[in-house]
Amino acid sequence: MLPTPKKFFVTAGSAEGKNPLNAFDNALLKCRIGNLNLMRVTSILPPGVQYCPGMEIPPGSLVPTAYGYIISDVPGEQIAAAVGVGFSNDSFGVIMEYSGKCGSQEAERAIESMLKEAFETRNMELAGTKIAATEHRVEKIGCALAAVPLWY
Repeated sequence: MLPTPKKFFVTAGSAEGKNPLNAFDNALLKCRIGNLNLMRVTSILPPGVQYCPGMEIPPGSLVPTAYGYIISDVPGEQIAAAVGVGFSNDSFGVIMEYSGKCGSQEAERAIESMLKEAFETRNMELAGTKIAATEHRVEKIGCALAAVPLWY
């Protein structure tokens, strides 16, 4: 059985690369998670986790992470990614990810809408949010990425 994470932060970053994988890797580095082994998870934030924006995770760690990203090789195209965490007062939280061919404000609005719907669907009160977003104008090959790493 895996332990339940106790800490998290939200992050977003964009970068160029000489190929799609390096653009993705460079965006991970901008997000401060490029030297970690990410284990992609879905959308539930455990009850009682602590928001730790400056958290440092040891390189090579296996890190449960919810993330969304987009890669484009269309010069001049604008891409964006966002993540958001919705909090309840007395229970677990919900994480949403978004990426698309748009700006960061549109990505943030999409996250806000998705969090609202997720809480309504669960008949829970949305007590607060934390959102991170990024946008990028592609030069050659670009990536926009947003993530919620969870830690112990």
